[in-house]
Amino acid sequence: MPAPEYYKHLFQHMAWADDQVLQLLTHSPAARHPSVLRLLSHLLAVERVWLLRLQGEDSTAQPIWPELTREEINEMAAANAASYARFLEELHDGDLAGQITYTNSQGVPFRTLVSEVLTHVAMHGSYHRGQIAAAVRASGGAPVNTDYIRFVREVA
Repeated sequence: MPAPEYYKHLFQHMAWADDQVLQLLTHSPAARHPSVLRLLSHLLAVERVWLLRLQGEDSTAQPIWPELTREEINEMAAANAASYARFLEELHDGDLAGQITYTNSQGVPFRTLVSEVLTHVAMHGSYHRGQIAAAVRASGGAPVNTDYIRFVREVA
């Protein structure tokens, strides 16, 4: 699989996994715990921060730990999925070796390969969806399985 196609596939998983958690919010009172909403808000905000950086835009106005309502969470998830799909549709092999320059949330400047940023975004979401699953379970609910292999077996 060519690298741009691989990243498209990873980000299809990311959008699907985010949607699985959004559906859980709708159906599970345990999933509406403030810690779950905080983690999901962070996960989506960071997806947006990295997208802005990838597009060469200023990301400093986007807080990385926002307090979003469920409606805002839904809107940001949909916007992120659509924006990453558009970004990846225009991605070519050579673009992956390019670097982006940005300032992190502490004001420190960095240069990072596009491929490394995309890999980070896909992995970062998995980390926080695991935290969300643990928080849902601790609140008495049943978490949703957002594992990549489930996506591959059932969706892809």
